[in-house]
Amino acid sequence: MKRRDFLKTAAAVGAAGLGTGLMSGCSGSGTPERFNFNRLGTGGGLKLSFYPYELQLRHTFTVSSHSRKTTPGVQVCIEYEGVTGYGEASMPPYLGQSVETVTAFLSKVNLEQFKDPFQMETILAYIDSLSPGDGAAKAAIDIALHDLTGKLIGLPWWRIWGLDAAKAPDTTFTIGIDTPEVVREKTRECADRFNILKVKVGLDNDKEMISTIREITDLPLAVDANQGWKDKEKALDEIFWLYENGVVMVEQPMAKERMDDNAWITERSPIPVFADEAIQRLADIPSIKGAYHGINIKLMKCTGMREAWKMVNYARAEGMKVMVGCMTETSCAVSAAAQLSPAVDFADLDGNLLITNDLYKGMEVVNGRVTLSDLPGIGVQKLQ
Repeated sequence: MKRRDFLKTAAAVGAAGLGTGLMSGCSGSGTPERFNFNRLGTGGGLKLSFYPYELQLRHTFTVSSHSRKTTPGVQVCIEYEGVTGYGEASMPPYLGQSVETVTAFLSKVNLEQFKDPFQMETILAYIDSLSPGDGAAKAAIDIALHDLTGKLIGLPWWRIWGLDAAKAPDTTFTIGIDTPEVVREKTRECADRFNILKVKVGLDNDKEMISTIREITDLPLAVDANQGWKDKEKALDEIFWLYENGVVMVEQPMAKERMDDNAWITERSPIPVFADEAIQRLADIPSIKGAYHGINIKLMKCTGMREAWKMVNYARAEGMKVMVGCMTETSCAVSAAAQLSPAVDFADLDGNLLITNDLYKGMEVVNGRVTLSDLPGIGVQKLQ
């Protein structure tokens, strides 16, 4: 697609309205056919707006620690010179964040002081300095800023990073812990659309879960224990059993605080072991090196795309495997994470497929594979 066509697409996306928000309303008024980069820094500042948006799950979602039917979220927009970038914060319970904490954080943010959206290091360093936590709120701003600048340039971020979209991996599709009847139903719904499934484990019915799925399909499986296993010897025995039953990787076997036990398992495991809850941000990587084969990067934990890209490159330099994951999210945040996917070993980008009220059209799964578009920014179009 020619650059001229990219910018026309960006104009259409930026013009899509989001309704009334807590601040100025998340709307875009369009953009000139060709952005005048000579005007950078001469116009007004960046304009931030946001509003709550609760995600409705298709099925009750159960992991080793809890169950839920909804996920709280906040939608974010950043506008500059008539172009709008979209972002999102999603807050599963274990993150310790809420709509209230996210909106309180966003209310403190003053983006109007910045006249050039391409000063991303400065802008996002300012955002990060406002509190020691609030990863999801920071990620929402980061995603919207990347979407905005990508639209101004006229390119998707996978191209800006120099990646090859054809190298994007298959994505897993997640099956939560449930009764055999529901597990069979969920497996039948997805087995013919994906090339690898992800199974939540960590309770007493792990083998029943896997055996039930094996009644329906022989697809490769990934498992996520979500810190649910308590005994390292039993955990390793189970991993060997899982390996014999077509499982190709495991996430977070034991509690993140039990570093030595996780390292003991990793040293003996026949399949790669990935850190999930044990890894939040870039600075965490040195402390877990050797305890896991790889890391699972999630934008809501690491504050967004800027830091996620740094984490990919740092982990690779340390010889570690890399996975990109997501929370329960709309196609906004999932598509943002998908921009990284050509650079990783595993992708778990199905959060948008688990909900019934998506606001966007973005990254697609075609024949089980992450499929990226040439739309600029994070590659999304607003649906409503």
